[in-house]
Amino acid sequence: MAEPLRPFRLRGCGSPQKFGVAAGSLRGLLRKGCRLLQLPLAGSRLCLYEDGTELTESYFRALPPQTELVLLGPGESWQGCASDIERLLAAFCSQQGAVVEAARRLLTDERAPHRQKLLADLIHNLSENILAEDKEDDKKWFEGLESRFKNKSSYLRHSCESRMRGYMREVTGFISNVHPAARDAYRGIIDLMADKLKSVKYNGCYFDRREEEEAARLCTVEGWFSCQGPFDKDDCPCKHSINPYSNRESRILFSTWNLDHIIEKKRAVVPELAEAVKTRDGREVNWEYFYQLLFTLDNLKLVHIACHKKTNHNLSCDKTRIYRKRKQTHEIS
Repeated sequence: MAEPLRPFRLRGCGSPQKFGVAAGSLRGLLRKGCRLLQLPLAGSRLCLYEDGTELTESYFRALPPQTELVLLGPGESWQGCASDIERLLAAFCSQQGAVVEAARRLLTDERAPHRQKLLADLIHNLSENILAEDKEDDKKWFEGLESRFKNKSSYLRHSCESRMRGYMREVTGFISNVHPAARDAYRGIIDLMADKLKSVKYNGCYFDRREEEEAARLCTVEGWFSCQGPFDKDDCPCKHSINPYSNRESRILFSTWNLDHIIEKKRAVVPELAEAVKTRDGREVNWEYFYQLLFTLDNLKLVHIACHKKTNHNLSCDKTRIYRKRKQTHEIS
């Protein structure tokens, strides 16, 4: 009595295109597959797509319907789904569009949710235009932004400047908590910090890939940024990274990353500045030290939102740097 026919998804070793083939035996499936893919029956064999396991007749009978199989011709080999990745990477070296198209074909009738997610992410990451800088070269990246932004660096520079201005507003707004007798001195320090921020264009160069020497402290010239959190460990445990220059979605996602103050701005730095001004007793407050803590990479790190530690960091300002000696002036008689 003939074995009942069962459907399988069959593809060749060098192509993502899949065919529906029904057979009741391994020999019958092999014969149909070779005829369909125009391969010689002698020397050909069938294996599982997932891990490359070669089929035997008994193994074939245990397979569920719609199992994905690869038909190998003489001399061909298959190492499982990793072979697709190797093929995609090889194609990427010569033609990025071919990689995207191959990944999209793999998604056709794909039923494995995890593999679907990986392939969708691959397509998303390859559908990018990292090297483009001007609006004319990557119009989609600028969708939803004000027309005044003509290149990617100008927008990301503006975003950084906006964050720094926000920090400055917080420092200014704290003046109501400063002792009344010390408020004029506090305002004087705010003015000094504001002037310094203006002179360095609110540190927007950190996010301007054209300022290579400065930007290299946070990113590569190509624009990759890595998560530097959590603050009490050497590396981000999830290895978060992003390139906001690549595509519109990455640009939007990057806006959710935080510039995290290691010594906390609200809990430590600003209150310590207010206290230093109040108790200076003739000493000169080292405002440049507080400026570094508030507005520079000496105390700021770029952190993925999931790695932004919201609890108290339990870190404080360096007491030895709060004040500095006044500059001595010597008269020449």
